[in-house]
Amino acid sequence: CNKEKRRKFLDSNPDFAKEYYDAKFRPKVISDLFKDNRTSQVNTSSFHELSMFEESEIIFDMVRDLQNNLQMEKAIFKFMKHLSFLIRADKMSLFMYRMRNGTAELATRLFNVHKDANLEECLVHPDNEIVFPLDIGILGHVATTKKTVNIPDVLQSIHYSDFVDEIQEYKTKCVLATPIMNGKDMVAVMMAVNKIGAPHFTTQDEETLKKYLNFANLILRVFHLSYLHNCEARRGQVLLWSASKVFEEMTDIERQFHKALYTIRDFLNCERYSVGLLDMTKTKVSLDINLCLLKANAVFRNDEINFYKVIDYILHGKEEIKVISNPPSDHWALFSGLPTYVAKEGLICNIMNAAQDDFFSFQKGPVDSSGWVIKNVLSLPIVNKKEEIVAVASFYNRKDGKPFDEQDETIMESLTQFLGWSVLNADTYDKWNKLENRKDIFQDMVLYHIKCRTDETQNVLNTRDRYGKEPHQCKEEELEAILSEVLPSSETSELFEFHFCDFEHSHLDLVKLGIKMYYELGVVDKFHVPRETLTRFCYSLSKGYRQITYHNWSHGFNVGQTMFTLLMTGDLKRYYTDLDAMAMVTAGLCHDIDHRGTNNLYQMKSGNPLAKLHGSSILERHHLETGKTLLRDPALNIYQNLSRSQHEHVIHLMDIAIIATDLALYFKKRTMFQKIVDQSKTYESWDEWTKYMRQETTRKEIVMAMMMTACDLSAIAKPWEIQSKVALSVAAEFWEQGDLERTVLEQQPIPMMDRTKAADLPKMQCGFIDFVCAFVYKEFSRFHEEITPMLERLLNNRKEWNALKEEHEAKLAALEAAKVTEEEVANATIAAKQATAAEAAPQSKTCVIN
Repeated sequence: CNKEKRRKFLDSNPDFAKEYYDAKFRPKVISDLFKDNRTSQVNTSSFHELSMFEESEIIFDMVRDLQNNLQMEKAIFKFMKHLSFLIRADKMSLFMYRMRNGTAELATRLFNVHKDANLEECLVHPDNEIVFPLDIGILGHVATTKKTVNIPDVLQSIHYSDFVDEIQEYKTKCVLATPIMNGKDMVAVMMAVNKIGAPHFTTQDEETLKKYLNFANLILRVFHLSYLHNCEARRGQVLLWSASKVFEEMTDIERQFHKALYTIRDFLNCERYSVGLLDMTKTKVSLDINLCLLKANAVFRNDEINFYKVIDYILHGKEEIKVISNPPSDHWALFSGLPTYVAKEGLICNIMNAAQDDFFSFQKGPVDSSGWVIKNVLSLPIVNKKEEIVAVASFYNRKDGKPFDEQDETIMESLTQFLGWSVLNADTYDKWNKLENRKDIFQDMVLYHIKCRTDETQNVLNTRDRYGKEPHQCKEEELEAILSEVLPSSETSELFEFHFCDFEHSHLDLVKLGIKMYYELGVVDKFHVPRETLTRFCYSLSKGYRQITYHNWSHGFNVGQTMFTLLMTGDLKRYYTDLDAMAMVTAGLCHDIDHRGTNNLYQMKSGNPLAKLHGSSILERHHLETGKTLLRDPALNIYQNLSRSQHEHVIHLMDIAIIATDLALYFKKRTMFQKIVDQSKTYESWDEWTKYMRQETTRKEIVMAMMMTACDLSAIAKPWEIQSKVALSVAAEFWEQGDLERTVLEQQPIPMMDRTKAADLPKMQCGFIDFVCAFVYKEFSRFHEEITPMLERLLNNRKEWNALKEEHEAKLAALEAAKVTEEEVANATIAAKQATAAEAAPQSKTCVIN
């Protein structure tokens, strides 16, 4: 009685009942609902109408599954059991959407789930999958349209296919099927068949399915995204680790593939894989991309396929690698014909069930003594940058037993594409080696023509006449005795003079004077320069200069001699060591070796390979490399007895000195040099300044660069009788380049290189002296007064050229005046004739009237 009163009181006071329930019972009820060990209290032994409490129990049971079940199949299975009870379906099935061989399909994952089923009997093993193409059955229609369908009578549907019913000996009457999406991407199709207790599924069943489908959608979406994440992570690892080995090994394709594929074995998710390498010397399998795009197929020019090696990577059981050279055609990896087919057709082939495949003849039993059997295969071509198939990679048996899917195809395709592209590294490495060999051959050819021959050394070291033997058979004392006799006198030849003239010296005389400069520097004995090597080097330098109009051996020697004079006579050697001086004179002698008689701009305009090789200071870098090439030859290396640090130092100085002959760099360094000269005037004594300069490497290098410019332009500061002749040689070479620009490049040359403007040479010389040369010699004269003679001769030459310019301008003015006078006379004559005609005209008119 009291219980009945309490019930009536609670029914009459719902607000109090709710408040009391929330305070006393709700927390415990909710806590109990989320206990891990709690199971649904709904009685599912028979179908009945569910109360709100029972439906809530089912919902909370599914929520607990989401919380506890990490396996997608288990969570979906429990959901489908509940759902089959809710909509009274006889059976429910889940079909996963996937792509294989570029074709979309649906495959059974959970089959014939009902309210009393267990997971083991409903989970479909990969070997027993039922696969539906999208163009077959109601499932294919749902996956294609991505819409829910409720078919009361399947016999009335044009999409119904009964082949599954025949397999199961089951009769499908009605179907309720819905797609499960991840955004716009198809993930799966869920199907319920045969409504229990009714002829078909109702609209309410559709609503129930859609309402609870959110749980399945969430489960599958989480699983799908997690799977895609793992695949992308695996793909990244595969590419990253294979890249590390590809770039580590470039000697040949076989070693490259082997290292890369072995390194990434843990990321491939298969039990075994093999790589068949194609013999490209016999097989020319090439892919026609245009036909591929049109036909989605690969077309090849040769059906002959020859695998010269198969590398078998065994990952099941004990890891092992087997390398089979010249494998027989009946080897298990080739027996099926799949690798040959892939090599011919260039297609990705994904075989779901190898044992039942009708197209390829896979070995049915174990392939070796380990008992391993082929279940599913993914085979892909490895294509290089030339679109040639160089290998075929085949992957066997996914570790989880499922067939390879679209993501596996994507990962493996990325790997094989990368390996194919990496062939370019091996090819490039091989080409690089060949180019290196060619370079060595051509270098040897060049050296053969440039390098001083043994018989030519007799022109200086006449050891055959003197001792009856070759130079290399003589002692240094014997060679020294010969050189002391044959080398010209420094005083007689005026080697120390700024006004040195090479006109009266022969080609061989300049070679001997080049040797003499090293003796005067005192470096031959100090740095143990072999006499024969020094002779061969200077002689080879003279042969390395081409016989062109101006930039020939005479110019090269003059620059080296001017550097020598600046150091010795100009007293600039005070800032440099003997080793520095040796490098600077050598740089002067080498600075224009193999000059072509055209400037840097012409090399770029004509597309000369030198312009492609060197981005800036084109010819200067070529002269430097040519000089280094000579010095690399043991028979010509005058630095051979230097220590490693000394050798690096002299090469560094030569780099700076020869590149400094590019006038474009000279203009950039003028201000820096001027500051050094100004700074030198602030010191009270030369000793303090010299000590300071010797410690400042950068300043020494700037002064050295300006010295190279002064040497390169030294012809402008020679006596007039020398300079005028040299200037004509320079102009003649410029005009030759201008002729080439006009005829070969079909361009109008600048005035300096236009021989039709030869009369303007004095004017151009004055401009050249004013804007280029005057600065360097003025500053050097301020820096060291010993160099003043160069400035004086430069200014004198400027007067001579200016006089010629004025003379030429006077002639032009006279011609212009004569032309004006002639025009005035002509105009006066015309005017007189017109006046005479005007006077005669009235008289003639009067006569006619009369």
